[in-house]
Amino acid sequence: MPEAPKFMLPPATAAGAVPNEHQKALEFIEHVTANADAIQHRVLTEILSQNAPAEYLHRHGLSGRGAADLAAFKRLIPVVTYEDIQPDILRIAHGDTSPILSGRPISEFLTSSGTSGGERKLMPTIDGELDRRSLLYSLLMPVMSQFVSGLDKGKGMYLLFVKSEARTPGGLVARPVLTSYYKSRHFLYRAFDPYNVCTSPNEAVLCQDSYQSMYAQLLCGLVQRAEVVRVGAVFASGFIRAIRFLEKHWQSICRDIRTGELDPDITDRSVREAVARVLHRPDPELARQIEVECRKGSWQGIIPRLWPKTKYVDVIVTGAMAQYIPTLDFYSDGLPLTCTMYASSECYFGLNLNPICKPSDVSYTLIPTMAYFEFLPLQCSGANGRIEFDHRDLVDLVDVKLGQEYELVVTTYAGLYRYRIGDVLRVAGFKNKAPQFNFIRRKNVALSIDSDKTDEVELHTAVRNAVNNLEPFGASLVEYTSYADTSSVPGHYVLYWELRAGGTPVPPSAFEDCCLTVEESLNSVYRQGRVCDKSIGPLEIRVVEEGTFDKLMDYALSQGASINQYKAPRCVRPGPIVELLDGRVKSTFFSPKCPKWKPGHKQWNKDNTNI
Repeated sequence: MPEAPKFMLPPATAAGAVPNEHQKALEFIEHVTANADAIQHRVLTEILSQNAPAEYLHRHGLSGRGAADLAAFKRLIPVVTYEDIQPDILRIAHGDTSPILSGRPISEFLTSSGTSGGERKLMPTIDGELDRRSLLYSLLMPVMSQFVSGLDKGKGMYLLFVKSEARTPGGLVARPVLTSYYKSRHFLYRAFDPYNVCTSPNEAVLCQDSYQSMYAQLLCGLVQRAEVVRVGAVFASGFIRAIRFLEKHWQSICRDIRTGELDPDITDRSVREAVARVLHRPDPELARQIEVECRKGSWQGIIPRLWPKTKYVDVIVTGAMAQYIPTLDFYSDGLPLTCTMYASSECYFGLNLNPICKPSDVSYTLIPTMAYFEFLPLQCSGANGRIEFDHRDLVDLVDVKLGQEYELVVTTYAGLYRYRIGDVLRVAGFKNKAPQFNFIRRKNVALSIDSDKTDEVELHTAVRNAVNNLEPFGASLVEYTSYADTSSVPGHYVLYWELRAGGTPVPPSAFEDCCLTVEESLNSVYRQGRVCDKSIGPLEIRVVEEGTFDKLMDYALSQGASINQYKAPRCVRPGPIVELLDGRVKSTFFSPKCPKWKPGHKQWNKDNTNI
């Protein structure tokens, strides 16, 4: 097999040379997708060779078999979830530096937005992984430039944020994958590239105060509005939150632009110095132009009105983020919504090679050099839902079938082996020999507003805890369901409760206690979104009339559900069911305050409890 061409972040070059770098990137994509099978074989060989000293591999019988014994790998290494490897993760977190999972030192932990035992999962990583992530980033603009011209003639207004980090008992940093990347040399000392010039100063991105960071980034984006040709954030929810922030604070931002002086509420010295380099003089005319647009009665089309050269909005709108598409269309006046990359804390996976497609048509091409990919087939069994095949039926990247749904399983350089990511994908097509996948859903996730993921088991436990507040009044819960309401920003969880009344009326304060108890019972990712990131609004309980869930069953049966197999859904989506429920609401209650959450105060002990 010919050696795959090396392709990393391009060096600083003159603008005229960039298309040549783009051509190298496109040739790389062409090569690795055409040789996907051979490259996957090589990747697994490299992973096993690099990690040959790992205790985990020895424990499962690969010791002495040779690092490249791929048949033995498939026969002996089990398919696992986080709970299976958590004891090894905790050993590393507590300072065991022996080669437990990886032959190379674990450099830090990346905290997944998925949860285990109510806390973020810890994903091991090694230094070389940053190079692989940077490689995938370096392919984005070469792909996009095939569809959109002139991206080297302007700037991108990307709203990027870091989140809090902690240290494990053994001293390793634990932080979200994007925070790790934004603080890395690959991001902070990136070479100049005319296709990747952004309006936000690094100092504003790195500011952990979300208000100051958002204010500074929007201010810089508006000062440079005439140069902005694309806008975006990581998730659709984050970008919409930024627009709503601007609705509240545009007058202060315009005052800063008019006077050339930054608002005194921005107290971070490094942010003030960085913004001063952008806001270097008073500009009353620019402030007037922005005020004219912001004062109009409707904010429909506000994105192209404020940034008139914008060609597209770059945000993730697949999976749970699809619920934000109508709001984005309203603000963007129909600009293309582009999903460019598919990644997670465990591993970066691939690209959308047709980024200007409709959100409903987004498919991701997995890049075979990133990790070793396998797929657990899923099958549909009618009213019983999806059930899994035996793990022995795992298939390789090039052997998936068009139209089939799979759960993604990865083996990474950092020491995850046959690890179930939890994403359900459907094969939509192929780029040469590499499959392209639609993202269908995150397995078992019932509710999600931002980066939070709440499953049915966790939700049920939270509701069960909350209804204890009703016992003194003799009331009991008959049935419930839930809904992620994104009609307001930030979005919030809604619980529909049908109650059986007791002898004493339930006061509003008891229902508010129920709301707070639910929130206190949810995982730390949810609570961080509520308390620190302000990306999730207060939880709401809507009490519905007696008999509402009987009406819900009647509706389901009218749509073809089987009466023998029907059960009330624990989560519902916008549409007729929500309309039915909302039409029978008697009263509503909100959580009166934020739940408890403190950054950096959680530690991981060997029994997986938090101290």
